[in-house]
Amino acid sequence: MVPVAVLPAAAILSGIGYWIDSTGLGADNALAALLSAAGGAILSNMPVLFAVGLAYGMSKDKDGAAALTGLVGFLVVMELCSPSVVAMIKGIPVAEIPAAFNKVNNQFVGIIVGVISAELYNRYSHIELPQALSFFSGRRLVPILNSFAMLLLSFILMLIWPVIYGWLVTFGESIISLGSTGAGIYAFFNRLLIPIGLHHALNSVFWFDVAGINDIPNFMGGAKSIAAGTGIPGITGRYQAGFFPVMMFGLPGAALAIYHCARPENRAMVGGIMMAGAVASFFTGVTEPLEFSFMFVAPVLYVLHAILTGISVYIAATMHWMAGFGFSAGFVDMLLASHNPLAVHWYMLIPQGLVFFCIYYVLFRFTIKKFNLMTLGREVASPVQAVVSDAKIAAKARRTGGIQEEASRYIAAAGGSDNLTSIDACITRLRLSVKDSALVNDRMTKQLGASGIIRLNKESVQIIVGTRAELIASAMKEVITKGPIAAATEDESAESDTPAEKEDKPQSKAVLTLIAPVTGELVKLEDVPDEAFSSKLVGDGIAIKPTSDTVFSPISGTIVKIFNTNHALCIESNEGVEVIIHMGIDTVSLNGQGFERLVEEGEKVEIGDPLLKLDLDYLNIHAKSMISPIIISNIDNYAGVYIMAEQKVIAKKSDLFQVMK
Repeated sequence: MVPVAVLPAAAILSGIGYWIDSTGLGADNALAALLSAAGGAILSNMPVLFAVGLAYGMSKDKDGAAALTGLVGFLVVMELCSPSVVAMIKGIPVAEIPAAFNKVNNQFVGIIVGVISAELYNRYSHIELPQALSFFSGRRLVPILNSFAMLLLSFILMLIWPVIYGWLVTFGESIISLGSTGAGIYAFFNRLLIPIGLHHALNSVFWFDVAGINDIPNFMGGAKSIAAGTGIPGITGRYQAGFFPVMMFGLPGAALAIYHCARPENRAMVGGIMMAGAVASFFTGVTEPLEFSFMFVAPVLYVLHAILTGISVYIAATMHWMAGFGFSAGFVDMLLASHNPLAVHWYMLIPQGLVFFCIYYVLFRFTIKKFNLMTLGREVASPVQAVVSDAKIAAKARRTGGIQEEASRYIAAAGGSDNLTSIDACITRLRLSVKDSALVNDRMTKQLGASGIIRLNKESVQIIVGTRAELIASAMKEVITKGPIAAATEDESAESDTPAEKEDKPQSKAVLTLIAPVTGELVKLEDVPDEAFSSKLVGDGIAIKPTSDTVFSPISGTIVKIFNTNHALCIESNEGVEVIIHMGIDTVSLNGQGFERLVEEGEKVEIGDPLLKLDLDYLNIHAKSMISPIIISNIDNYAGVYIMAEQKVIAKKSDLFQVMK
């Protein structure tokens, strides 16, 4: 994303140039010519920006020597793979050199050079040479090594580049030959790859002339691209225009549907979260805060969103409604593109967007209601309570200690400085390399305001923090240089009070004691084979592996929710404590088999009343696990829980744990 981050500069420079002179050539206006040329300078040098930007962005310490290494590598490859040098090496006339070598100066090669340069820098930037050669030690050594590595790469490219280039062109032509359908297919996969961040790799094929498709540079080139025959009105921008109706209108419509589907008592809180995401999506085209709010809790909605995006891009491409962007498909980029000569009927994207607002709203609301999807604010023990609490904690951290304090908390949540090996950011994500991703505290990151966490593997974690990601990442690096930060403890992730505030609090006391709802063996919540429970993201408590077939009420209160599959229910005690009993792990997939409901929603129950009947013979065979969490979902309102039982419990007789105030 480092090289892509310069595109807004090109978009603004070129956009203002077109506002002054709609031809973009600046024939009658020197300022327009100056701005247009400045924007074009960035776009025409994207390959070297990729080589330099990737070498810098992927280096472990973001040192300028890494960028220099990338530049050296790119210059060597461009010279050695030029037609004249290739002809000299092969001993043949320049005219016989394959045309592919006229296209070696492209983003694809820039990416390869950047990645190799970064890897060499990370491996050898701290190597010490003998005393006589000590001047060339460390960072000075890497550009030298890279020049030799690029020599090898150049010879490899001389052999395989014509084949690779031919394949890329064939791929690009096959997509181009599909016309509007190809554009729709691209957009569909663009959205599907968002969760793992690989949509950038797909975008490079369609936006930066890797496979004969050159959408962004051509569109930003405007009249100059038309004059060169590379920018065709109604064609250039095919892989961009249809995103405007989705990002400016569709996703805000989805946000409104999620708001209206939230429980009444949660709507005020959901509204604030959805409004912030909708405004970001409309004005800037940054969609991840909204997408991550339903991506994992309701995957069917996200697939629906990907399909609708593909349809939108297909419609815009078919109708030749074109508007390109330099950063993302928000209002700012639409405004800048409106005077571009390649923008054809761009204003029609607005009525298309209004239609998509309605489509997103209706489809999302229907799907959420029909399938009872647990989007934000729909849980009885609403995750919104945690999100709002998280927002307050993040705001408090910034207010009391500024971004440095917030960064310290993120380091602690990531398992401490000892667990972190690399810190980076990508628009809305902290991209962290860690020794063990299991040490990242999900609950604390949520408390700090993160909207999502992705564990790509044991050593790679992405934390979705919004558009402040770059600021937080920079602050984290600065904080680490000042000294080690310890990993967060459970107490630290459960509350965020300052020491002074803690001293002012009275001693904890029990407000509710729960009895064992079933007979069985105790299992620590941390050992439950489900991350949502083991990380205490859903709440705090304990789990039981049942040996009896009846589930009794652990408290007196009201049944506020029973899932349709009867595998879980929520009881609100007379004191306001919300207790979730979840029988087994992933038992929702059994569609109710093995569970018999003995009570109904809204029914008052007394401690010890029967709630569910279990077919343990069936469940022990078909369930992933019958370890059953009993948790307090609104634990943030209390000081914590005190576990009273040990090893085994007996239904209706054993005290399980107390909720402390």
